[in-house]
Amino acid sequence: MYKDFGYAEENMLGKPYDIKLMKKLYPFTKPYRLTLIFAVFMVILLTLLDLSIPYVTKVTIDRYIVPALNGSNQQEHGQKIRHLPINTTDKKALEIIQKNPDLFEFSGNTATVSIERLSELSKKDLTYLRGDDLRGVSTMAVLLLTIVILHMVINFTHVMMMELAGQKIMHDLRIRLFAHIQSLSVSFFTKNPTGRLVTRVTSDIQNMHELFTSVIALIFRDFFILIGIALVLIIMNWKLALVTFTVLPFVIYASLTFSGRIREVFRIQRVKIAEINTKLSETIGGMRVIQLFRQEKANYKKFSSLNHENYQAGMRQIHIMAVFMPIIELLSIIAVALVIFYGGGNVISGYITLGELVAYISYMRMFFRPIRDLAEKYNVMQNAMASAERIFQLLEVTDRIPQPETDTWPRDEKIKDIALEKVSFSYVPEEPVLKEISLKIKAGDSIAIVGPTGSGKTSLVNLIMRFYDPDSGCITINGENIKTVPISRLRNKMALVMQDPFLFTGTIRDNIRHGNLSISDDETEKIIHASNCHLLAKKLKNGIDTMLAEGGSSISSGERQLISIARAFAHNPELIIMDEATSYVDSETEQHIQNALSNLMQNRTAIIIAHRLSTARAVDKIVVLKKGRIIESGTHEALMREKGFYFRLNSLYS
Repeated sequence: MYKDFGYAEENMLGKPYDIKLMKKLYPFTKPYRLTLIFAVFMVILLTLLDLSIPYVTKVTIDRYIVPALNGSNQQEHGQKIRHLPINTTDKKALEIIQKNPDLFEFSGNTATVSIERLSELSKKDLTYLRGDDLRGVSTMAVLLLTIVILHMVINFTHVMMMELAGQKIMHDLRIRLFAHIQSLSVSFFTKNPTGRLVTRVTSDIQNMHELFTSVIALIFRDFFILIGIALVLIIMNWKLALVTFTVLPFVIYASLTFSGRIREVFRIQRVKIAEINTKLSETIGGMRVIQLFRQEKANYKKFSSLNHENYQAGMRQIHIMAVFMPIIELLSIIAVALVIFYGGGNVISGYITLGELVAYISYMRMFFRPIRDLAEKYNVMQNAMASAERIFQLLEVTDRIPQPETDTWPRDEKIKDIALEKVSFSYVPEEPVLKEISLKIKAGDSIAIVGPTGSGKTSLVNLIMRFYDPDSGCITINGENIKTVPISRLRNKMALVMQDPFLFTGTIRDNIRHGNLSISDDETEKIIHASNCHLLAKKLKNGIDTMLAEGGSSISSGERQLISIARAFAHNPELIIMDEATSYVDSETEQHIQNALSNLMQNRTAIIIAHRLSTARAVDKIVVLKKGRIIESGTHEALMREKGFYFRLNSLYS
């Protein structure tokens, strides 16, 4: 009857567009844009600090450890020789020179010694002659340590700010999603399993959290690092840069190839996780039925099949990443090998310094680190994008009862009459449930709706409470179309006592008040006695402050019914709708419920869906439904005299 009813597989989405999804996420980031902008600024600082470390190493090597070749260096046997200049005006340096005259060459006030022959000096003399270099190395080491500490402090601040922004964004997104779900019509929930919706609000939102706190920050940081390294490499030696960049086309091709494959896998995983949650929710809710009919093994096989499909999707993801990551690592090693081969030859030839080569290798390894990071985080990003698709698919659902554009209904207006004028309704097109129903209910009247199963009794009251809108015809209150009345004010005037009432986790007192905190303790006591809940309170150690389990499963169905009647009392409605509140209870409890209902119905309009015809005898009017049409109406006595369908029902069930 219903499309996609109950447990059902989710529909696969079409081709995703990450940019469009990011645009949809942008409004949630706007309140925290200053925090995110400052975080991006810190990313730029972190990038500059990262880029400075290899350069400090280069300067240390070329200036202090292995001095770079310059104009004063000479050639010997066709090779350039590095020399250390020494100021001869320094007395102690002059003494060392005089002790080793064969090692030095003179030019004015400067003496030079070949770097290769420094090992012939004693350690003490060598330390003194290279004192400036040692102090320079110490200074550079302190500078490097300072950079690392500064990097740590900025990185900590950046992580905290991104986490703060991410947590707030996810808080807002989860609240928005929850509010949106609450605003949807009842028909939406008949087509979407609970587990699927739980997955959207929990694990899908959590996936989005990691996107904001790590992936987005990583993308900014890695983007700046890649651009920065590329510029530094070109500035340092553009020829060597061109050689190493030859691997980039292969990196881009590999990334694009694997990205398309892994995205589809993550989308399948999101579907399977939702289906697992749905099956688990269904199993827990129907555990009594499963155990009663000994279906544990069959149910286990169904769950095991779903779990295996999720496992297979997870293994596909692992296989893709297991191939992708080594390829990126291989390309990284090839790039470094090209640097060593080409750059090493240039160092030997004297075209570049040793410090430049060391810095170049460091930069190349840094260049591929963001690519590896992006590859590792890509699965997180794709997982988040798959979740974002599902979240926004849900947020774009417009299956809700429309609110009136203007509120023209007087706030103190009382219900004087309710009328249905040729109302027809169907859950599925071309399958009508109600057909041209016309009915008028005056304030203070009690109406019973009877008829065989499937005749449309519950559908009729669902239309009055505006859980659904009719396909044709209209429903009016005091002559005004029900669609012109704000839904919150309409339902505030009504209360529903269901056949199988739903109770929330919490105390009995909380369930009775259920959001109506304005009720005083004295009023609560009166409600408890009027609804016969005092009989239940006496049995319990903590009275009405007793905690109830989920759905009120720790008490009997009759006791749940009494609490639901008390809940209706607490909201002081003008219209009471009852769906045969005594169907599942014993005779003694039925009497208590009937007394409570009689108290509840006093001075109120009442509509009773009567499965037991004995319930309908005391009402002002009985409406008989059959196959979606009203075939009879009147009092019990009048209908019995007519000896029509109602008479036959009474004869059948008497």
